[in-house]
Amino acid sequence: MTRRLCASVHLDEDFARTADSELTGDRLDAVGLTLGVNFVALARHARVAVRRRETLDGQLAWLGAALLASLLVAGWGLIGGLGSVALIGVYGPLAVLAASWWLVHHTEAQAREAAQEVFRNPDKVDRLAPPVEPETEAWLHELKRANVLPYADAAARTTPFVGSGSKIKEVVWQPIDVSRPADAPGGGKLPLRPFDAVDLHTYVARQMEGVSGLEGLRARNRLYVLGSNAYMLPDLLPDRTARPRAQIPKHFVQAGLLSPGAGMRTHLCLERVGEGGRLIVSMYLRAILNPPSLTWEVAAYAIPPLSGRFYRVDRLPVARFDRWWSLVSHATSHTWPELRGAVGRRRERRRRRRTTERELTRLRRDIRDQHLLVDCGARSSLRYDISDWNQAGYPERIDAQDFLFRLQQGVLVATEQFLRDHNVDTGSFDKARQIINTQTYNISGDITGPSNFGNNGQINVNGQQGQGGSGQGGHAPNP
Repeated sequence: MTRRLCASVHLDEDFARTADSELTGDRLDAVGLTLGVNFVALARHARVAVRRRETLDGQLAWLGAALLASLLVAGWGLIGGLGSVALIGVYGPLAVLAASWWLVHHTEAQAREAAQEVFRNPDKVDRLAPPVEPETEAWLHELKRANVLPYADAAARTTPFVGSGSKIKEVVWQPIDVSRPADAPGGGKLPLRPFDAVDLHTYVARQMEGVSGLEGLRARNRLYVLGSNAYMLPDLLPDRTARPRAQIPKHFVQAGLLSPGAGMRTHLCLERVGEGGRLIVSMYLRAILNPPSLTWEVAAYAIPPLSGRFYRVDRLPVARFDRWWSLVSHATSHTWPELRGAVGRRRERRRRRRTTERELTRLRRDIRDQHLLVDCGARSSLRYDISDWNQAGYPERIDAQDFLFRLQQGVLVATEQFLRDHNVDTGSFDKARQIINTQTYNISGDITGPSNFGNNGQINVNGQQGQGGSGQGGHAPNP
């Protein structure tokens, strides 16, 4: 997945600018989870691609000025009857067009070669482009092991798990009585071993990969914080005029599980990336322990494969003549539009950059002087924004069901083992499991529309059709 995205930034200018702005731009809000993507490598390649494009536009802008000057010279020579001057003015535009054609050809050849080099060397993706700013890379490295995520206030009514994909299920499992001790082997009752929700989360996180059979499963406790409340955690937002951190001390994460409140709750996050990164299934768990009962809050999400625009690298011609002809055709058809629009593109980029800088400067001043509270929560994730359910086929639907069933069964097995280890009678658990096991995940049928599960977006839960959550398929990235 990382190599495909890194290759795509060299071939897709819009995506390159989106990735560069999202990962390395000056910002006050959080970035969504990495979800199987090496953000450091992507940021490096996006920066290279953006600079290559800006270099081309700068060169074409100068050539555009030279073209205009040569046309003026040609007109002056014709009006004044100066044949030699007019001749120079005629050949000048031809030379400018030839130089522009070569620059467009050369830049496209560089971009394609960079994309194919990345795709051929998956183990060296991050070393095929120079680093970006050290502090930015350090922040992106933290995102790989993020144990906290501020989410946008706008998502508070739907889900804190922004950017995790299309909602498959949100449910609270049947309560389990954990107040009764188990029978002792020789008669009587075993003494209950006390535990709290942190102990249960920790145990399940450690056992899940083994009991579920999902190799490579990522399990991590993560604190989800309402974006406008992030200032309440100084370790999350030490500087309110800067972006929030991706890691905070462990005791804050535990506190969000033992004493949830103020828009802060800790969830055990289970993430399984499918083959080639085409599918990502996530399950979010929160143990609700209110003696004498225990239950699990469970939410499941899935992210489909990338949209079709990210498979262009697979279709690049590699045969010598085909490659040559493709580059010639590209340069011939794109030279005049590129030359004509170079000045306007540079002007628009400068305008957007100045507007962003002014807005951030004004916002930072209001934060310092007026103590303005800012929603610094993430609104989505880069991986989700570029996904498309229309690219999901039978293998992805089957894999998603398999992952979800294994995750559900893994949580049940780990929970049972934990209760047995703490001498809790599992009779109530056995009854609850019978009900829980009737809840199924059915991702099947034709996937039509922007992001539909099953038949017209229906999810089969316990044999009945229930409305599935809506996602965003095939939508453009947010700049």
